[in-house]
Amino acid sequence: MELQAPRTSATRPRSERLALLERLQDAFIGLDTPYPRADGSEQRRIYLDSAASNLCWQPAWETAQEALAHYANTHSHLHHGARIMTAAYDDAHQAVLDFVDAPEAYTAIFCGTGVTGGLNRMARLLAERRPERDVVITTIMEHHANDLPHRKHVGEVVHVPVEKDADGEAGRVGMDHLRQAVKTHADRLNYIAITAASNVTGILNPIHEIAELAHQHGALVVVDGAQAAAHMPLSVQGAAAEEAIDVLCLSGHKIYAPGSPGVIVARKALFAGLEPQEVGGGIVDFVDTTRYDIMGALPEREETGTPNLPGSIALGAALRLLQHIGMDVVEEEERALTQYALSTFAAIPGLHLYGSHRLEVADRIGVVTFNLHALPHGLVTAALNDYFGIAVRNECFCAQPFVRQLLGISDEHGVAPPSCFDTCSADEQPGMVRVSLGLYNTEADIDACAEALRYLAAHADEIQEQYVPVPDGSGDWRHRTFHVPPEQRFSIDGALAHWID
Repeated sequence: MELQAPRTSATRPRSERLALLERLQDAFIGLDTPYPRADGSEQRRIYLDSAASNLCWQPAWETAQEALAHYANTHSHLHHGARIMTAAYDDAHQAVLDFVDAPEAYTAIFCGTGVTGGLNRMARLLAERRPERDVVITTIMEHHANDLPHRKHVGEVVHVPVEKDADGEAGRVGMDHLRQAVKTHADRLNYIAITAASNVTGILNPIHEIAELAHQHGALVVVDGAQAAAHMPLSVQGAAAEEAIDVLCLSGHKIYAPGSPGVIVARKALFAGLEPQEVGGGIVDFVDTTRYDIMGALPEREETGTPNLPGSIALGAALRLLQHIGMDVVEEEERALTQYALSTFAAIPGLHLYGSHRLEVADRIGVVTFNLHALPHGLVTAALNDYFGIAVRNECFCAQPFVRQLLGISDEHGVAPPSCFDTCSADEQPGMVRVSLGLYNTEADIDACAEALRYLAAHADEIQEQYVPVPDGSGDWRHRTFHVPPEQRFSIDGALAHWID
């Protein structure tokens, strides 16, 4: 494969790109939304839940709205609207390819439900393409989306443990364990499925080194880029052809474009000679009642049905904005904020961080997980919202084997003991609290969260008296008296009222 020059780094001077980032840092829908607090006041929320979904970038949303003035379906060029939308949809694909430095040998395919949809699609395809290779190697740290599809569609899945960093905390994938697993299963290994960044600890994995390892043994590498893509330069190309990624899956809702589809970026050769996993309109050259012929063009043959045009265009716009800023600038700014958050939280009495709090020890993106010894994770999360207007996430983040292992419940292979079903009660369901950063977050947000956590730790008994566990096995807690029904803040009928009254 001929390597191409990276396209994710903008060419304008860094000072200009940093100024652009600062100008757009507050341009996010919902950033200033006020919510009531348990003390009767109301304040602007502090959104620290970007690892679940980013807020929507206003310029990307406005770009999609502008496109709707021309809305029509694609698959036609004979009226203005169809022609314009088809071109815009093509532009969105190209924005993805440019964003991850994909050369001509790759295609970008939009597909439904984020990375989950993409990984399921590719697991089915690779199982069909290489049926004699029925083993996938992945890691204990994976999101369920990069674990369960391989179990269901391919066959045997081998989970490699993580290594301990210099501070004795969970680090990246254990490369010695990975090499041994690859050697053991080399003749049956279809691919290695690896996350670029953990959604639990934010720890980064050496995806290009892993790609080279896979290729040495005739295997492929499939990368879950859901967490990493919005935070750092991410390229399908490596320093050499052997380090190139075969499949990279992204989620638009984690790249400042909620409502957008997921994306598969993959080598075109992987689709050659196979019928698409999903069939229907828009991907055929001929159909009668006895046969149908699938077109050869990519990505069209893999995108049956009517596309999500507004979401795709919004994603393309968000990626273009990030390219103008430069992901090197984004990474540098977030790295500084991440270290500030880690250092600040590490100094809170009674708080345990998962993963080292020193970036020189464990490289990570802005995902910080912890527990307060004095309070359950669900209660901490509820109290941060109810009393301080701070939005964070708790529980297991769709990574139960890893979280349970970090908590000392599962064994070194990620297997939970049978007693877990008895001990994981509604008020003791294992989990953590997660703070995660986006472009819109500042040191002031971190300071506010740290101050709130110090208060909760110092007043644990008083705070816990105000809450009861939710009896659904989730580990969540709710305030005894403070409750804001969702429909008081938003409902479809309420939003429509002024149109129909």
